[in-house]
Parts: sequence; C-alpha cells; structure tokens
Amino acid sequence: MRIGVLTDQIPFVEGGAELHARNLCAALRDAGHQAEILSMPFKWFPPDRIAPQILAARLLDVTESSGMSIDRVIGLKFPAYLMEHPNKVLWILHQHRTAYDLWGTNLGDLHSQPGGEAAMQAVRAADDRVIPRAIRVYANSRRVSERLQRYNGIASEPLYHPPPDAGRYTCGTDEGFLLVPSRINTTKRQSLLLEAMFHVRSDVRVVIVGRPEAEDLLLGLKARAAALAAGRVTFAGVVSDDEKLRLYATCRGVVFVPYDEDYGYVTLEAMLSGKPVVTCTDSGGVLEFVTNGETGLVAEPDPVALAAAIDRLWSDPALARRLGAQGRERYHQLGIGWPQVVEALTA
Repeated sequence: MRIGVLTDQIPFVEGGAELHARNLCAALRDAGHQAEILSMPFKWFPPDRIAPQILAARLLDVTESSGMSIDRVIGLKFPAYLMEHPNKVLWILHQHRTAYDLWGTNLGDLHSQPGGEAAMQAVRAADDRVIPRAIRVYANSRRVSERLQRYNGIASEPLYHPPPDAGRYTCGTDEGFLLVPSRINTTKRQSLLLEAMFHVRSDVRVVIVGRPEAEDLLLGLKARAAALAAGRVTFAGVVSDDEKLRLYATCRGVVFVPYDEDYGYVTLEAMLSGKPVVTCTDSGGVLEFVTNGETGLVAEPDPVALAAAIDRLWSDPALARRLGAQGRERYHQLGIGWPQVVEALTA
C-alpha cells in the first residue's frame, strides 16, 4: 500500500514524536509498503490560532498525490490526525493535552490565556467529531487510551512499539551514578528530582541528560542543583546516541518522574539496558511497565518519598541488579516489536 503518516511539526523542536513517525515509516517500508510522512506545522500560541489550524487540517486533501492514490493514512498527532481520508487509521500519541488533562493545572497554560476557553472547546469538539470516523483507533499506551475514553467517550486499543535503537541497548558494569534522561521541561519534573536530592541520605551522584525546552528553565535548574545538591548533579546536555547507550549501560538505575507520561521511551530504554526505574505514582504510562519492587521503585510525587526510594536503590546494588534484570525480562515478555505494530495498522 501507499501509506501517509499524518503528524505535525513544531519548527526547530525534535523529540520522541518525530522519531516515532520516522521509525513507523521505516517499519512500513521494511514490510513492503510505500510510506511517507505528511507533516503540517503547528502553532498553538496565541490560542486563537488553534481553530484555524483545525480548519486547515480538515481542508487538506490527502487522498492522492501527483495523480496516484494514497491508499491509507495513519494519524499520530493533533491537529494532523484530523485530515480527512476514507481509509484512515489512528494511532494517537496523545491529544492536545493543555485542552484535556493539563487544563487548569500548573503544567498547562491554555486555561489562563485570553481565548483559551474557546480554543479548548474547539479542540474537544474536533476530536469528538473526527476521531470516531477512523476505521480503527489505537492509542500509544493504555494511559492515552484511558484519557480518550474519559474525555471523549471513544474506545481505543493500546498498541506498544519499541524505542529507537532497541537492539543496541546492553547492560554493563555499574559505574556508580543514576541517570536522568529526557527532554528537560516542566512535565518531566527534573525539579522534583532536585528537591529530592536535598533529602537523600546517601552519596548519590546524578547525571541529567537532555535538551532543554527553554534556556532559562535550564539555568534555573542548575541554580537549584547548586543550592540543593552541590557537586552531586551533572548536567551533561545533549549527548550522542553512542554516549546515551553507554550511560544507560553503566548507570546503577534510571530516575524518570514525569507527570502523567503518555508512553515514555526512557522506561523502555532502561528496561532494555537491564536497569531499574525509579518513578512516581502519578507518572502515567511509565506505570504500565514499572511495578514497585519488581521492575523498579514507585514513590509518591513528594521530595521526601522520592528521596527514600533513591536511597533504597542506591544503597543496595544487588537490588538494583535484580530489578533491572526483571525489567529486561518483562520487556521481552511483552513481545513489543514493529512487525506487530505494522500488522495492526495495515490490517
């Protein structure tokens, strides 16, 4: 089949969603299909720009290109997944979260902006109307599926996929540090980790890896680290793929404490590396893979509680090895792979 993958692009921002779209296309091609990314730019600020972009997506014709039909489209992200096609399958990474679960929280700002209420209603109305028209609806995780049911009353099936470079992760010698890898922003809650570091009793060393969404956010975190955990937190910035693999292989464990994560490559990368994950009770999709005391440690999203979990993992290397090994085994038991994804999306 000739398949278009519908996604959006925030100019100059590169993250898991962009990797996801590229890897899906590669998997489709490996299965013998022709596949291309059909991407549209998305600008959500100011809020009165959202409704016109919904309309723009709805007006785009993606049924053919240069006189050749596009047999199927697979929609991943809002507003791109609103494009019309008679043979559309949705695999929703997440909805426009500031209009849903982040509405009214300090992690979203749409509710506090002029025109925010109208934009929220436009987003929800478009999803309510268009998503059920797809021939099948999948979600990136059980957590995303739960949100879709809760807010829109739409059923969907979770469909897991492997992280990039899934075959390259290895478990190496523990070099005595905890790894904190992910994009640096408010929802990933690196700030919560730093607050916890003030309360840890052991001599924990932490390496934070990732690109900041804003330079002032990074500067603020560095200042907090200096005040709360001087000399024990390293900001490594953006690292190469090879260096990331090395850090996963040689850390004692991974700390990943986002708020209500959709899916989270970090969790799967840690499991493939045989490393336990320390996370929180409100970390969303992470909890689909991390079970407290089995594949990692789960703490309340409180600095003191998180510090206790970090101390427990740090002070017991044998526990870290056991949880990490069980996490790797759990990953393989799930049978996560691109062939299964392609089969579902092209059936």
